[in-house]
Amino acid sequence: MEIISEIVSAYAEAYTSPESDLLNELNRETNANVLMPRMLSGHLQGQLLSMISYMIQPKQALEIGTYTGYSAICLASGLKADGCLHTIDINDELTQMVNHYIGKANLTGKIKTYVGNALDIIPTLNETFDLVFIDADKINYAVYYDLVFDKVKKGGYILADNVLWSGKVLDPESAMDNDTRAIAAFNKKVHADKRVQHILLPVRDGIMLIRKL
Repeated sequence: MEIISEIVSAYAEAYTSPESDLLNELNRETNANVLMPRMLSGHLQGQLLSMISYMIQPKQALEIGTYTGYSAICLASGLKADGCLHTIDINDELTQMVNHYIGKANLTGKIKTYVGNALDIIPTLNETFDLVFIDADKINYAVYYDLVFDKVKKGGYILADNVLWSGKVLDPESAMDNDTRAIAAFNKKVHADKRVQHILLPVRDGIMLIRKL
């Protein structure tokens, strides 16, 4: 299901600040050489993440789901001078590629990568985060939300990707697969949470923007 038509998406990208040469190179390499390139944030979403980062100017940020590092580079763009982005991914096969592009972006000292299960790693992080981006396995979205919530400062932000899940969240629950059911449950959980203000943005595959009250 195409949530936004290709024509509208192309127009939106045409009138969005262009990718840097580095991000364009990473985009092309991911699409050419890595499985499931659709997982890449890409131009439009990447610019949104970068813009949000510049607005918040986080000192400490957390990303759950690094993939090839595109979103990490975007999120790190607005960090404070002494800021750090912590990014976690379970796939060690992509670590070399991620570190290569982080180095090319001159962000080695500002992005700390972790390889392993985020469910195990998050409890070990003794930081208070200004910004969290959730973009990992969909089954555990609600668990990640609960794990990070007390680590997010008052007035801090949580972003969650893929909350429209190609429009599958509109299906009857009886027709949903496990991932869709988990995303739908996450959306309901956030919507019912009186501790936050939130908006579901129909950008790309849907981004939930959440502010901790």
